[in-house]
Parts: sequence; C-alpha cells; structure tokens
Amino acid sequence: MRTLIRLEKGAFVVGEDLFAMVGPDEPLPAGPVILPLRRFQAEGAAVLDEGRALGVRLEPHERVEDLAYDLPRIAVVALAFPKFRDGRAYSAAVLLRRRLGFQGEVRAVGDVLRDQAFEMVRCGFDGFVPADGSGAQDWAAAAGRYRHVYQAAADARAPAFVERRG
Repeated sequence: MRTLIRLEKGAFVVGEDLFAMVGPDEPLPAGPVILPLRRFQAEGAAVLDEGRALGVRLEPHERVEDLAYDLPRIAVVALAFPKFRDGRAYSAAVLLRRRLGFQGEVRAVGDVLRDQAFEMVRCGFDGFVPADGSGAQDWAAAAGRYRHVYQAAADARAPAFVERRG
C-alpha cells in the first residue's frame, strides 16, 4: 500500500488514499478512481454521472488546459514525476492553481522525494505519494527548511526583496 501524505491546514498528515489509480486498460473498480487523461476523456463523463469521485493523472507531456472545462467536477489531479529531476509537473501545478483556479487536491505521484517538498508546496501541491519511504514529519521538515523565498509562486509568499522594502 502506498503512503499518501496530505497538507491540511498547514500540517503534513498521513491520510488514507480512497482513490484507486487505474491504468489505461484495467477494469474500473468500485469507488473513487484516478484515470489517465486519455481514459478520462473517453470514460470520465460516465464515471462522473455515476456520482463517483474522480481524479485524473497527467503525464508531463499532457496539458492541464485539457481539463479546464471539467475541473469543477474533478476531485484530484495527479501530476506525474517520471524522474525527480523532471520539473514539468511544477508548472502544471501552478497553472492549475493560479490560472485555472482548481480547488481540489493536486497530488504528486511517481519519483517524488521529500527534497522536493518546499518547491511542491510553493507550486500548489497538497497531496504527495513519496517514493523514498519518507513520512509526514520528514515532509514537514523539508517544506519548512527555508525562511525566505526569492520569487513569487502559487503560495503567494512575498519574495525576500518585497520583505526588505517593508
């Protein structure tokens, strides 16, 4: 069973993952599911019409804008990190939060390491499936590692140069 860490009211907690991650050709289980984008585009409306909670998994080459119309009905957008050094999901998270106004869970999946916590939180992630065996306390320590930030992000923290002016 994979660990799901959530950021809830500023605290990192281990939570139960109610969503089954379903592949492109797997049968749909009962209950909440996370579908790959293409499968969501083909079958998502039917799943939503059943009244089920639904999530969508986006790979780095897929566009978040393809979900814009459906975002109000989607509970989770799982952004994939095929390798920890592939940062395209950070940009996708910022687009989801700032441009598209997504209020649901933005979850990091794949090669997700606690060393990425600070940047992930700044970009709008609030769900994490760590690949390195880390726990909620590890994520809290990593996310709080730096006091100052040097550029604007989805978290709306003031950059250091703005703090200095005040």
